[in-house]
Amino acid sequence: MSRQAYVQPPPGAEPIAVDGPGPFVTRAHFRLADGRVLEWASRRHRKGGGDRLGRWIAVLFIVGSACFAVGSLAGYSSLVGARADAITYFAGSIFFTCAAYLQYVECISAAPILDRDATPQRRLLGLAPQRIDWWATTVQLAGTLFFNVTTFTALDASLSPKGADLVVWTPDALGSICFLVASELAFAEAGHAWFSWRTSDPGWRIGALNLIGSVFFGISAIAGWVQPSTGDLLDAAVDTSGTFWGAVCFLAGAVLLLFPVPAADPSPAMSGAAALAPGGRDDRAGAPGPLRDDDHLRGEGDREHQRD
Repeated sequence: MSRQAYVQPPPGAEPIAVDGPGPFVTRAHFRLADGRVLEWASRRHRKGGGDRLGRWIAVLFIVGSACFAVGSLAGYSSLVGARADAITYFAGSIFFTCAAYLQYVECISAAPILDRDATPQRRLLGLAPQRIDWWATTVQLAGTLFFNVTTFTALDASLSPKGADLVVWTPDALGSICFLVASELAFAEAGHAWFSWRTSDPGWRIGALNLIGSVFFGISAIAGWVQPSTGDLLDAAVDTSGTFWGAVCFLAGAVLLLFPVPAADPSPAMSGAAALAPGGRDDRAGAPGPLRDDDHLRGEGDREHQRD
């Protein structure tokens, strides 16, 4: 098997299948020593059943998204003034960066083994280029830093059109590109493919909302280009509305993060020849469904969980 999951399976377990977009492994099946099949998924493994770090990530993304949504509300700038509006965006970008960094920490701290006694070892920095979630969280963090720059420089109301394009629009565009790339990577991790349709999976719904939000942010960035000849935005209405709807999508996805519900993979466990264990045992003929990694980690080895 050329591709492998980054986690070490339980003692005596044998890898029998892996799945994921491109070179990345986001799901794997292991045959345990007693003959049952254990299913592991990277997002579920990283998130676990939810912990304090996960709740902080959700809350910080909620506050950051709310700041961007409020800042782009029609009439808000007129009510509080242009500088207060710009400060609202800058504050939101700081919350985004804090949340993105904690999500990066969550990623690199994931337990490297499948064992109920294994606990995440908190790390502040780490390299894991074989993992799609590492790329997603790293690129997302870079995007938030670009948004820090663009919202901070936007506090200067005296910038010329060319200056605004250089120090405000350029980092905004780069941040939007980073968010779009990171969201697609996270969406692919949740769906185990570059494109998927898995509406019953909470993780997939979060990934889809963030991807849609990133598309709106990208549209906003394009419309926010300052025309050097006039000093006007390319399309101020689209710029504002794109930011608003993108923030709403991010807000909805962040709220869902508060309710981490481990979900069984709705697709069939195995198909075709891959369903046969070494030696010819057929797991499709009345055999118990595959255990999920969270079932195994709880130590409930005698419970047999069928897929939804």
